[in-house]
Amino acid sequence: MILRQLLLPPLQSLTPPLLHPLCATALWANGGAASRRHLSADGPAPQQPVIGQESVEVLGHSYPRDDFTNVTSGILAKVGRNLHNQSHHPLWLIKERIKAHFYSAYIGRWGNPLFSVHDNLSPVVTVEQNFDSLLIPPDHPSRKRGDNYYLNRSTMLRAHTSAHQKELVRSGLDAFLLAGDVYRRDEIDASHYPVFHQMEGVRLFSNHELFSKVQDGEDLSLFEVGGRRSPQKQETHTLEAVKLLEFDLKRTLTRLVSQLFGGDLEVRWVDCYFPFTHPSFEMEVRFQGDWLEVLGCGVMEQELLNSAGAGNKLGWAFGLGLERLAMVLYSIPDIRLFWSQDERFLKQFRVTDVQQPVCFQPLSKYPPLLNDISFWLPESRESFTENDFYELVRSIGGDLVEKVSLVDEFTHPKTGRRSQCYRITYRHMERTLTQQEVRLIHEQIERSAETELGVQGRY
Repeated sequence: MILRQLLLPPLQSLTPPLLHPLCATALWANGGAASRRHLSADGPAPQQPVIGQESVEVLGHSYPRDDFTNVTSGILAKVGRNLHNQSHHPLWLIKERIKAHFYSAYIGRWGNPLFSVHDNLSPVVTVEQNFDSLLIPPDHPSRKRGDNYYLNRSTMLRAHTSAHQKELVRSGLDAFLLAGDVYRRDEIDASHYPVFHQMEGVRLFSNHELFSKVQDGEDLSLFEVGGRRSPQKQETHTLEAVKLLEFDLKRTLTRLVSQLFGGDLEVRWVDCYFPFTHPSFEMEVRFQGDWLEVLGCGVMEQELLNSAGAGNKLGWAFGLGLERLAMVLYSIPDIRLFWSQDERFLKQFRVTDVQQPVCFQPLSKYPPLLNDISFWLPESRESFTENDFYELVRSIGGDLVEKVSLVDEFTHPKTGRRSQCYRITYRHMERTLTQQEVRLIHEQIERSAETELGVQGRY
């Protein structure tokens, strides 16, 4: 259930944009006209996507273009890569460790794993799946065209794996894990990338399941009539049911992070808000002297369960970002490395046991090249956003761009016109770049910024 944090901006220090199932500012937490620019691809996609004049073709399906279409060829080239399913990739290792924990710690009545795993669902979803099914209001900032990749007004690349939650609950599942790639337009730096990966879990309980181990549990109920919503519970839930569900959720997640981070781990819970859970919490762990946000979670909104045909049950959900965990646990310094096909990177994660500790040994650090770009903004402020510029830079420079920083802003005292200056850091992960090849890319960015974003260059 979990938008790129649907909406919590990812931690700037260590973390990639992890939109986890439960974030409301990224919405459970790290555009422009569709373009035919050629981007450097990291590898062949299973089926070559095509952005045509009238339609967008991806994963064997065609979607008509309209005024909302803003997905780019560079982003579509990532669809189908499924790094979380690539054996011995660091994201795969984290996913497999989480799976192994749930498989071993939670066993069903007949000795089978209680949780099923779903890690190959298509990232192309409807807007209803991505937002409406999770009770995200029509005016919520997480829906903005500037923050998402739309194929058209009704179809998009999922911004969080929670887009599939309703369909899985409706299919009759009471306990499942879900992993996949998610897509979000964002800034450019070492911890943000437009494609990242999430994993979430959902667990539903019937009246009997929740209270079976409680003395006189047959006299307790999940629901009450005429109740009021409070910081502790939803209006239809009994307080005793919510407290028991909250205890089970926090115990489950504490065991999970203890397995991931190791032994004596200090954990704290922070109250927060998500549109799809109440009450809602973020979990932080004390790691190497700092508090690190690990995941978001909460008691699922009953309206979600009612609409999915599970209105007789209560449930909890959590969501986390795989890149965030991998960067911390394996000491990976740059999110672009996850897309590298450099054997020096990949071979470090070919371990015989997924639980085996890995500490990434940095590759040779090639020198950066810095180039600035300054321009006057369009008079209409609504016609330009920073994400538009980031997306344009990423579409042209691809993974050669390490970081884009706004270094100066200026407002002309007489005309009132606004100017911005961005510093673009270029660095190849596997070789030394020349200023000549970077200059060609930078000049293309300058030209495209004027023609596509309506800015006036100050070069």
